[in-house]
Amino acid sequence: MVDAITTEIIRHGLLAAAEEIARNLCRTAYNTVVYEVHDYGIGLHDANGDVVADTPGVAVFTRGNDAGVKHAINFLGKDAMEPGDVFIINYPYWSSAHALDPLVFAPIHFEDELIGFATCRVHVTDLNQKDPGYVMDSTDLAQEGLMLPASKLYRRGVRNEDVFNIIKFNSRRPRHTVGDIQSQVSACFTGVKRTQELAEKYGANTLTEAMRAINEHGEKLSRLALEKLPKGTWTAVDYVDEDGVDVGQLVKLQCTVTITDEEMVIDWTGSAKNVKGPVNVPLGLTEAASCLIFKSITTPDSPVVAGNFAPMRVVTEEGSVVHAVPPMPTFTLWTGILAGEVILKALAQGMPDRIPASSGGDVCAFIGLGTNPRTGELWQDGSNEAVGFGGTATHDGEDGIMHLSEPGCRNTPVEVFEMRTPLFLEHYGYRQDSGGAGKHRGGVGISRSYRYTAPGTGIMLVYKTQTNPWSVAGGNEGTPNAVILNPGTEREEWKGGSYNLLEAGEVLVNATGGGGGYGDPLERDFAAIERDLRNGFVSAEAAARDYMLVLTDELTVDVSATAERRAALS
Repeated sequence: MVDAITTEIIRHGLLAAAEEIARNLCRTAYNTVVYEVHDYGIGLHDANGDVVADTPGVAVFTRGNDAGVKHAINFLGKDAMEPGDVFIINYPYWSSAHALDPLVFAPIHFEDELIGFATCRVHVTDLNQKDPGYVMDSTDLAQEGLMLPASKLYRRGVRNEDVFNIIKFNSRRPRHTVGDIQSQVSACFTGVKRTQELAEKYGANTLTEAMRAINEHGEKLSRLALEKLPKGTWTAVDYVDEDGVDVGQLVKLQCTVTITDEEMVIDWTGSAKNVKGPVNVPLGLTEAASCLIFKSITTPDSPVVAGNFAPMRVVTEEGSVVHAVPPMPTFTLWTGILAGEVILKALAQGMPDRIPASSGGDVCAFIGLGTNPRTGELWQDGSNEAVGFGGTATHDGEDGIMHLSEPGCRNTPVEVFEMRTPLFLEHYGYRQDSGGAGKHRGGVGISRSYRYTAPGTGIMLVYKTQTNPWSVAGGNEGTPNAVILNPGTEREEWKGGSYNLLEAGEVLVNATGGGGGYGDPLERDFAAIERDLRNGFVSAEAAARDYMLVLTDELTVDVSATAERRAALS
């Protein structure tokens, strides 16, 4: 047994090492989606592949990294993992993500004993998928690019040029793709080195016992929190806009959550089957999305460790949209992003005092690419965007923050886009009236407008536009996400997820959704409404309509006239 003080010192040493992995990655990556957006998943794991320390980025990546390492162990065996080795895996059903999110990991040895793993997953820009930038209408895995099933990038510390050459010759952007993967390798080496230093300082046995204690403590915290939750069973249904092949046909997500004294069961039975397009997700990603919500309502104030999820169980049907099997297409993995709030929608029925209304419900990603006339080179950059969060029993939803699936992420600054690409950002700000009215208002989304100054492609990965962000306890629903092409012209067109070939002068607007409201709008404090009016979050027209107000010319509430109006309308 390791004493508690030593365990805590080691725990913080591992967390510091994970943060250093992230800093190394961001300093060396070629891709703005990595170093600006922080679209990564980083972890340090024990010898079984269970995470003991991570750095926040895309939340669903961390648990997906666990699954990827464990599949690699089953595939290769631990004896095939030698000191100095580094592996890459992007076979979706094992790696728990699509082909452009390769997991790079390195076994950690100390005195020839395997004591853990360092992992780093990022989004790379091209691995010979059928379309540049992103695939939105693949019908089987063969269209989704180069597949690497736990292949050695480094063998006992020596770069494996065979694998790097395969990657290089299977990418439209070889310099960037190889550069990003090499940055992952460098990040993993950092994790290996720092973990070995802890083993040298405290002893390998002490370190591995501390890892075990960290996960046991994480499990105890989750079980204590689970005991305090309401018990029962609740079911919710929500939808992904479409699968990219059966255009306009909603894809059903059904989730039943059961809480007992011993466990939480998240059952996806009833979700769509036989989905043709690439919104299917591997089981590992569904489990990771489920873990995110379980963590958020049990132990949100402590770092992620695998032990946190021992009291949680996920049930799926093979071949469904939440449990893809070969050769089902998986490239557009938005189902895994949207799944979390389906779980929350179910939980809100049993614990409305603890669960917020829906957020805008999507990461609303933009990818632009083309040829830059200033340099003559190919360019590709992108950004995820903030959404409004749902109102809660105690406060308004946050305005314009990153979706709950990516709590460690950011968006790409205007200056980066305009410096690196032929894009001109015409406007960027809050989206007025997008938050649902309520006693506690839903947060508002944002709107960002891209004008192309040269021909190019604008890929919009937005799959929550056809259904409204749901509300709680009588609040109003939020305004859904929207993609608007050439707004204010005779060519204006409203879209969702789409692959757009644009000419110079055309404009693409990414308008993100607002959160649902919480509680009866007529119970909202007048001072809060007046503050919303001053800040421009709510227009005078919407305030009069949704809150049944009479406003003065100074945009303050006429209390007596409002009381008369409400009495007449009721």
